[in-house]
Amino acid sequence: MGITRRSAMAAMLAAAAGASRASVGRAADQSLISGIVWQPDEDTPNPHGTWHRLGARQLLVQWIVADGEAFVAGTGLRAAPRLPDWARIGREPWAEQVILGLAGITEEPDARRGVRALAELSRRLATHRMPLHVAGWYFPVEADPTWPGVRELPALLRALPRPLWISAYDNAKIGEEPMAAWLQSWLPADVGVFFQDGVGLHTREPESARRYADALLMALGPHRFRLIAEAFRPKPSGGFRPATAGELLPQFRAYKDHVVFAFDGPHYMNDALVEELRRRNRAG
Repeated sequence: MGITRRSAMAAMLAAAAGASRASVGRAADQSLISGIVWQPDEDTPNPHGTWHRLGARQLLVQWIVADGEAFVAGTGLRAAPRLPDWARIGREPWAEQVILGLAGITEEPDARRGVRALAELSRRLATHRMPLHVAGWYFPVEADPTWPGVRELPALLRALPRPLWISAYDNAKIGEEPMAAWLQSWLPADVGVFFQDGVGLHTREPESARRYADALLMALGPHRFRLIAEAFRPKPSGGFRPATAGELLPQFRAYKDHVVFAFDGPHYMNDALVEELRRRNRAG
């Protein structure tokens, strides 16, 4: 007798949660997230926060070079005016394990046009020694089904170290099963995916994002799938604001048992928001 899809999903979720706990050594009580994303820029060169109080023990660094500017010394590139204190970051409880982003460009069309050069620069940056527990690497050129050039990625990713991750999104709303099939059609079998939930951009609601997460977990397996919860919302005047606790908690609760990273901690989740999330979560 074969196992049902539901029982297979339950097993996948248990494996994902177990792998996450094993990878960080322990899990916080009533954990809402497993990790945070940090997108280094000149305004946030040294992030401080209490994201571990929500369960975060892992850090995804979006990049260490962006637009030709390096956030680490010794790369031969132009250094940012203020460099992060990487040694201090590596001692933070929310950075027990780090997935280190390599070379990117902030404007997506430019990043896609320059993907070959970014892959080559990333290959060189991956050898740079960092005072962090680097558990994997991340290539920060994001993929979605509208990008014809995505078929170039497998050959470019081959030269990068493992474990290796990319990120993907579906603003075109092709659906969870087609999204899973699209990823499987080109993604190397040893590369993992951070999927952006789209809730922060109002592309979908948490319940729909959960269906995407379930489908991608089934397609990729627990060791190759992570879900990014967008912790921002658009401002009517343009740009983005931090999501409120009332907006974020339904996201986090909808994704129960998935391995969730919040985007991004330093820009959108201050200590007051962390404490309000904890209080509301305890209250039920």
